[in-house]
Amino acid sequence: MVNGFIDKVRTNGGALRAYAAALSGAGGRLVISLFYFVALANTLSVADFGLFATASATGIMLSRIVGFGFTSPLYRMAAVKPQLIGVFGAGYLFFAALSTPVLLAAAWAAHSVFFDADLLLCTFLVIVLTEAFLWRSLEVIAIANNGLNRFGLASTLVIIGSGLRAAAAVLFAFSVSKSVDVWAWWYCAANFAALAVGAVFFMPKARLRLKLPLYRRHFADSISVSAAEILFYVQSELDKLLVLGLGGAHTSGVYAIIMRLVDLPAIPIRTFNMMLVQKLMRSGDLLNSVKRRIGLEIGVFTTSTLGIASLAFFLKYFPNALGVSVATVTGLLFSVLLVPGFRNLVEYQAELLYARRKTVLRMINLALLAGCKALLLTLIFLKAPTGTDWLPDLNWAYGAIWLPSLLLTYSALRHKQKHQATAEDTSPRT
Repeated sequence: MVNGFIDKVRTNGGALRAYAAALSGAGGRLVISLFYFVALANTLSVADFGLFATASATGIMLSRIVGFGFTSPLYRMAAVKPQLIGVFGAGYLFFAALSTPVLLAAAWAAHSVFFDADLLLCTFLVIVLTEAFLWRSLEVIAIANNGLNRFGLASTLVIIGSGLRAAAAVLFAFSVSKSVDVWAWWYCAANFAALAVGAVFFMPKARLRLKLPLYRRHFADSISVSAAEILFYVQSELDKLLVLGLGGAHTSGVYAIIMRLVDLPAIPIRTFNMMLVQKLMRSGDLLNSVKRRIGLEIGVFTTSTLGIASLAFFLKYFPNALGVSVATVTGLLFSVLLVPGFRNLVEYQAELLYARRKTVLRMINLALLAGCKALLLTLIFLKAPTGTDWLPDLNWAYGAIWLPSLLLTYSALRHKQKHQATAEDTSPRT
């Protein structure tokens, strides 16, 4: 038995070391993100923090328009044909330029619908464009390094970027003016500095070459990936926009603080998702085992729940550990213990569909989930428009969102497995 375990460790040693490298980066991000959150949430008012968090979430959603999803072929080429990374890097820049007018139009529309009464258009655009062009470009550099199996470099870059944002938040705490309008420019400067570091020291060495004919057969997949990513972040971040619209700026601040804490256990799980996607790209039969599928689902849910429960108990006994302002909200964490598990499972299932090239189905799935989230949150806030009585209802709402994702994802995987088995049965034998 011991020998079998040792053999497994030896066999998977490379993967374990790669995951450890990526996880170390995720751990670093976790600590830095916590410092960043504490500094900012205790400097801005609850309402201003809610406005910033919601505008930032909107920027993250809209950032997936940039490049029309050409990060997907860039990542795939880095993983399987690294000699073409310069060609596909140039392709990403080309499509990023083409997508800019679409991004600007979408940003203006989002501000008109959700932010017009609470946030200046200039402030909103600074936050959104920072997410879409500065931080997203840094992510693209990290994506290219991940595709090249340079997980340590990618993690280091993201840590540096997160560290610069945290440093900006700390310095901002000592500034004279502490409004969201001023913080937006601090945020922009920090992300610009992070991108400059990434471009100079972490960019894979390759000569950029534009080859438009080569992109044609990848463009349809890119568009579907872009649409799926937009829908993924819509269903992931739509809650913040809805809470702002239905509950107002202060309620959106309470919700943003809660969900920022809920999101902390997701960081190591996202690292695992990234590694799993790569393995699935290279080995399609990795999840053919029902037992393995169930085990991974239970693992994601259990890890997420234990993470948020540990944080909730810690803050119960040390309520001011994250600052006095945050302490007014952290006691509410016990009301949402099941939320991170269901949220992370939905994200995990979406990554499975991406890895198996089920991009259209992934898009349909995410659109369905976004609609479910919008309906359920609207019902919750119509029932309890004030106070915090609505928080426990988030548990069953996110559970209801996870169930259709589960059914659709594994139905698609089972269909592909049967299709592969049929193809093998009908193929000529030698």
